[in-house]
Amino acid sequence: MDKEERLRTGARELYKKMGWINKKMEVSLKGYTSSEVHCLEYIENTVDPNVTKLADFFYMTRGAMSKMTKKLMKKGVVESYQKPDNKKEIYFRLTKKGKEVYRIHENLHQEFHDRDKIVFDQITDEQFDNILQFIESYNQHLDKEIQKQKNQ
Repeated sequence: MDKEERLRTGARELYKKMGWINKKMEVSLKGYTSSEVHCLEYIENTVDPNVTKLADFFYMTRGAMSKMTKKLMKKGVVESYQKPDNKKEIYFRLTKKGKEVYRIHENLHQEFHDRDKIVFDQITDEQFDNILQFIESYNQHLDKEIQKQKNQ
């Protein structure tokens, strides 16, 4: 197996293992999909989030994102609002219940961060820079490929 394939395989293995070991999140956030929880996270951390911003961020259609926000509203974790000067656009914010789900998610992320810190503490700045440079380069490549497919 060449280096490129080892990297792809290693990344998939890391992702699978992180999913397995982080099952605690599924238990703690029972009733919510990963996509829903990350949607809540985005809404909480974004100024005036709307369907278009959400769809762009998650690489989803506006229709699919509209469906998700309606589902989140039905669960009572998101509410919509409009600005007094713009009655056309609909924005979203977390309800009290939504903020609690968000807090649980953030606390679990911190717990996982603390658990894995031992590994990241062993990486040199140069190694970090190389890894980050690769990730940024690969992300830029994938962005271009996504744009090509959208334009077809």
